[in-house]
Amino acid sequence: MVGSAVVRCLKRYGFSNLLVRKRSELDLTDQLAVKKFFAEFQPEAIMLCAAKVGGIVANQQLPADFIGQNLLIQSNVISTACEAGIESLFFLGSSCIYPKDCPQPIKEEYLLTGPLEPTNRPYAVAKISGIEQCWASNRQHGTRYIALMPCNLYGRNDNYHPKYSHVIPGLIRRFHEAMILEKDDVMLWGTGTPLREFLFCDDLAEACIHLLTQNDTHIQGIFQNNAPPLINIGSQQEISIANLALIIADIVGFRGSISWNPEQPDGTPRKMMSTKLINELGWQPKTSLRDGLRIAYQDFLEHHA
Repeated sequence: MVGSAVVRCLKRYGFSNLLVRKRSELDLTDQLAVKKFFAEFQPEAIMLCAAKVGGIVANQQLPADFIGQNLLIQSNVISTACEAGIESLFFLGSSCIYPKDCPQPIKEEYLLTGPLEPTNRPYAVAKISGIEQCWASNRQHGTRYIALMPCNLYGRNDNYHPKYSHVIPGLIRRFHEAMILEKDDVMLWGTGTPLREFLFCDDLAEACIHLLTQNDTHIQGIFQNNAPPLINIGSQQEISIANLALIIADIVGFRGSISWNPEQPDGTPRKMMSTKLINELGWQPKTSLRDGLRIAYQDFLEHHA
């Protein structure tokens, strides 16, 4: 989802010499394959969008996959980029790197200041390791690697797996199937009370390209104060899961009732990102939640329904 959005955005801005590979063409968990690819094509800049991702169920049932595959992907790419002398790399993480009970809005400086949310701890630890690897490379080798931490993402080419998807694609699929089957009720996990911040994936891509095209003077602050080269990307708009479900049900056309199962986990109560740094660099999101959800549902109908 994120990788395809970045490619669309790069093409809109006139970038034509793009090196992209499908997972079947280049296995980023294979260190030798990554080294061979870098040696052959000598990329000038890297945007590391690849990751093993999923919702609460996936994180609970596949914790070894989440920490193992993500550690391999990011370690192979970041270390090989450093060895190849590539100065510019963008590593995409997740807001789950921050403590579960974190002051709001979440500032970059809150990293490693408290316990993580247990349901996605393996994934979060892997992403924190990627941040540390970028920072260590910058200090030791003089690279300019930046770790971007987006809030919850959604959009075209999302993962609509019936068990392992994130909340928005999961709700789109549940309500669509309920509508087709003419169900009267849909039961959802948790209480519906947690607050979440969502960002359309094309807006994240715009942020990536915006940072890529900044000169060193503009982004100097990211590398100062003896802190990780970390920058949050978010929409600055939050909504409860219950209200999100109502909006998605309306867009899909499901007219039945919605019930909640409080025996199932909610996850982190609230995750509102501070985006002061990226906003000061001149980036703002463009897509409203309802507009983005309409686009996402249309994409689901065209490619996944």
